Amino acid sequence: MSRLLVIALLTIAAPLGAIGSAGAAPAPVTPTTGGYNSPSCRPAPAHPRPVILVHGTWTDSAQTWQTLAPALAGQGYCVFAIDYGRHAAGSTENLMDLVGGDTITRSATTLARFVDRLRRETGSARVDMVGHSQGALVIRQYLKFDGGAPGDPARNTVNTVVTLAGTNHGTTFDLNQTIGAIGEMLGIPVVRLAATTVGPSYVEQMVGSPFLDRLNAGGDTRPGIRYVVGGTRDDTVVTPPERTFLRAGPGATVRNTWVQDGCGTRQVDHMQMTSDARAVWIVLDALDPTYRATHPSPCR
Repeated sequence: MSRLLVIALLTIAAPLGAIGSAGAAPAPVTPTTGGYNSPSCRPAPAHPRPVILVHGTWTDSAQTWQTLAPALAGQGYCVFAIDYGRHAAGSTENLMDLVGGDTITRSATTLARFVDRLRRETGSARVDMVGHSQGALVIRQYLKFDGGAPGDPARNTVNTVVTLAGTNHGTTFDLNQTIGAIGEMLGIPVVRLAATTVGPSYVEQMVGSPFLDRLNAGGDTRPGIRYVVGGTRDDTVVTPPERTFLRAGPGATVRNTWVQDGCGTRQVDHMQMTSDARAVWIVLDALDPTYRATHPSPCR
């Protein structure tokens, strides 16, 4: 049985593997050679809001944003990337200390503190956010419980949200959720052991999880916020890929788009959504409506 347990855990963790404490204050911003995470950056009138990049599960900011962050900085944005979701002190979960492995609720609290500090330091009332994979859920959790103001949208701390291959409505991880259910039926506590070893965020992203039920109750969006959602038809982590799309609620706007739109048979997998030229264009276009006038889409 122990051998079967190991096989089950490795199988269930495989899809996302292709890709300081979460309860504490976020670590200081570390300047990079890519022109982002610069403590001295102050937004210019052309791009008046800082852009915060939120990575996904088990991949840190340096791995995730090595293409998009410099592209944004090159266009004159103040860009900041956060790392979150490590093992929380005293917790019995995410014992492997994987980045993005902690509960999405605690990760959103880390993001909230990061946003508050960044707004103070830059003097900006609002920020824009880009999230990949789980990062979309962290942003939406933050907006629903920390950064949104449904009664007075003018008080929102976020203007535009862009999600790339976000697990917005959960995933079956292809057949791995079924494999996990079979393991549970056989008496193997796959869900509990996955949370203990690789972190609870993995389980929280599965279709039908209590976390997703709470997050999506009452609608996908918050009033006064623009959402642009990029998905790829080739996604094998967000399954089926359509689950990434959002539905606009009162006072919000949503634009759902495939990275393949106008690009024929373009092949882009889950992780390539942070570096593909068309995906990068989707982000730049979302943050600046005038961008497309001088920068045509890589595929039309």
